Amino acid sequence: MRQLILAISMITLSVLLSVSVLLQQRGSGLGMAFGGDSNVFRTKRGLEKGLFYATIALGIVFMATAVLNLLVA
Repeated sequence: MRQLILAISMITLSVLLSVSVLLQQRGSGLGMAFGGDSNVFRTKRGLEKGLFYATIALGIVFMATAVLNLLVA
């Protein structure tokens, strides 16, 4: 039963982690493809900052769940 719960949680966490990584904006936009200069420093604000921290938290929880899965198996 524990392994089933861990497997379902690993699948859920992997999907959430993938979505959170894909939703983040790229550092270099389309302007770089046409020779644009993007040496502009900008900070993360609002939703972008929250998504950044959520991605880090999901990664940590995913790794902890993977280690727990190894210990249980």
